[in-house]
Amino acid sequence: MKLLNRDELQFAEAALLTHLPKSYQVYGLLHCINRNKPNTLQVVVDTWPDFKVILCRPDPKNKNVLRFMKKVSCFCLDQEALKKVLTEENSVDWSTLFMFAALDTSYVPLIKEVSSIRELNSRYFTLVHLLFLPDVSGLVTPEVDRRLESRVSSLNHTHVDLVNKTWKFGGNQLGYNTIENLIINFPSCCILDEQDQPVSWILMYDYCAMGILYTLPEYRGRGYAKVVITTMAKKLASEGYPAYCFIEEDNKLSYKLFKNLGFIDDPSYRAAWLEIDPTHKD
Repeated sequence: MKLLNRDELQFAEAALLTHLPKSYQVYGLLHCINRNKPNTLQVVVDTWPDFKVILCRPDPKNKNVLRFMKKVSCFCLDQEALKKVLTEENSVDWSTLFMFAALDTSYVPLIKEVSSIRELNSRYFTLVHLLFLPDVSGLVTPEVDRRLESRVSSLNHTHVDLVNKTWKFGGNQLGYNTIENLIINFPSCCILDEQDQPVSWILMYDYCAMGILYTLPEYRGRGYAKVVITTMAKKLASEGYPAYCFIEEDNKLSYKLFKNLGFIDDPSYRAAWLEIDPTHKD
């Protein structure tokens, strides 16, 4: 395994760009790392420069690692190479609870096999569609009146608690830390009420995916989600970020919403969050 340095990370980002949409998640992480966004990761490859496997994993030397859920992201061009990395190399810390994030579902049997050999429990956390916008010109933008347009803004630190409490995967300290990091360091979009409190919002994860879309129940049915999604997509495009998202397979409403706004689904690709728990044996 080789740990990539600054110049090599730039090269790897460009290489991953040629493998979209399947490489979006790892590409997004490198995109942010290369633009000096805060992170807690190491990026390693099996060989260099012609890598077949690239892994983003928690950096044990980073003091902020424990503030967030430990996640490992990977992209590979050869599953045999991935198997070798996971079984023969010291590539992943299997001794602590962590998540394989946005894992290509075609890799799942291999991950489960390796986990089973290590007598570790692995379980699906969520299954998702990948939806992406190749070009912002394909975005279907809703009409917005001037009064609503004047209330479109960005989230700030005072909104962290509200977003965390309403986030499906939040409501705890890890969730709070994650939301705080995203709001402070990455783009967001929201609609404010007359008291300047957010009533609808969307954020960007540290791997560039749009997410954590939410509208307070009493404000639903007004088209606010369409406004924050399209505004955010335009903002990301203007700042050089890709525009894509992961939608849980049972979230048919959000899937339809993004599709109707011009986002594209690759039917040959599905991703999963797979939890590895060393405290519960198979």
